[in-house]
Formats: sequence, C-alpha cells, structure tokens
Amino acid sequence: MEISDSDLVAQTTSGDEDAFAQLVQRHQGTIKSYLYRLTACREDAEDLAQEVWIQSFTRLRTFEGRSSVRTWLFAIATHVATEHHRVRARWPVDAQDKAKALAAADPEIPGILRRTHWESPRARYEMREHVDFCFTCIMKTLPLDEHIALMLCDIYAFTANEAAEVLGRSVEVVTSLLHEARTAMRQIFEQRCSLINQQGVCHQCTELNGLFNPHQAEPQELAKLDLVQAAQEPTSQDLFELRTALVHSIDPLNAAGTNLHEVMMQVVRQASGSE
Repeated sequence: MEISDSDLVAQTTSGDEDAFAQLVQRHQGTIKSYLYRLTACREDAEDLAQEVWIQSFTRLRTFEGRSSVRTWLFAIATHVATEHHRVRARWPVDAQDKAKALAAADPEIPGILRRTHWESPRARYEMREHVDFCFTCIMKTLPLDEHIALMLCDIYAFTANEAAEVLGRSVEVVTSLLHEARTAMRQIFEQRCSLINQQGVCHQCTELNGLFNPHQAEPQELAKLDLVQAAQEPTSQDLFELRTALVHSIDPLNAAGTNLHEVMMQVVRQASGSE
C-alpha cells in the first residue's frame, strides 16, 4: 500500500529524511514541468525546483493539512516562480515570428537546430509536441496571474478552490482570471494558428515538419491531431479544450523533442529580449 503524502510529511518532521526523498521523487516531475511552462527555460526550471524543495523542507513543520500536500507544494513553487518573474516582461504575441526572423538573420541558428535534431536522442520533431511548445509560448503573453490560473486549472487539473489556495486569492478572483486567460488564448490562436484558421499567420508546425521530416507524409501527420480534424467544424471552445488536453498529456521535459524544443525556446527567449 502506497504511503500517503501526509504520512510522508509526518515521517519527515519526525526525522526520517528518506520520507522526504520519497515525497520529492513523487512530485518533482510535475513541479519541474510546471516551472518550465512558467519560465520557458529548462535551466531556470531546474534551479527553481531546487529552491522549492529547500523551502518545502524548511517549512514542513508549518504544514497544517488544510490543503493537500500537492496544493501546498504548488503554492511554494508559484511563490518562487513569481519572485523570479518580477523583473521579466511578458512576451509579445509575435514572439515566435521574431524568433523566426532572428533564425533567418543568423546562419548559426539553423545549423544548431539541425545538429541538435540529428545528434540528440531526444530531439525528434513531432507536430503534437510543437502544439505544446506553441501553447507555452502563447501563455507567456498573458499577465502572470492569468498564466498561473490557466495552467493550474486547465493543465494540472486543480479545482478553482485549490487554485485559489495556490495563488492566495479568492475563488471569485481565480474564476475571473481563468475566464480572461481562456478568452485571450482562444483569440490569439484563432488569429495566428493556421491549423484552425486558413487566415492564420503562423505555419510553424508544417514548416518545421518539412525541415526536420522531409520524407514524412504531412497530411497523415496532421490528420493524427484531433484539433485539425475538429477544425473542419470549428468552435473556439472545442479547439481550445482539445489543445489543453493535448498539453496535459505531454511532459515538456521528457518528450521526444525535448532537446530540440529547448534550443528553439532559447531562440524565442533571445528574440523576446528575455535571454
């Protein structure tokens, strides 16, 4: 029978450090992916995750069990990430366009991308993972509280009550933040994404697939994406929910294209002035 999180906390406060190691092992993947989606930087996510575990260990005796251990850990992670973000500006909606222009102007960047793709064991290009990549970039255009509320509820399956505990806000405020975030994300995707709108300005999914998978049958790859099929009869809510379901199913730090995405994200950060 698996030991509960609360029992692991109790054992840790009684001096059992192995119990804390089990708690870290149980939650570190989710905490790191959350921090990565907030920072869009693997190195920052790793550093902030270490800070989360340091703070959680020193504050374990203050845990009163009024929320789940998972909610408590996410609250610490959110505080750590918020402090990290205070000096960083939101990304522009066209951050990926700026990255594309930067890559076109700097001949070294395409070479780095190709070498990473061919030499790294986790640098495949898959369209479904690129949807996740784009989702992370577009979330970075939101105000931070909206970004966090959206991730907690739509990607990490927190209830509005739990998200309110994480953010230290009322349920009403969280509900409003979530509504604003979803509305903004739908509008951005509708205006930019060519997968759901023929007038969309962004064709990265197909352009990059042509670059990294030149012999792959693109229509068949697109047909594998539920959101492409649904786009034949588009409603923004349905397509947005399909995207969040896809993002929920992907671990961005352990996906088939993790290393390729990190290089691509570095270019986006540089083009956005946050590198």
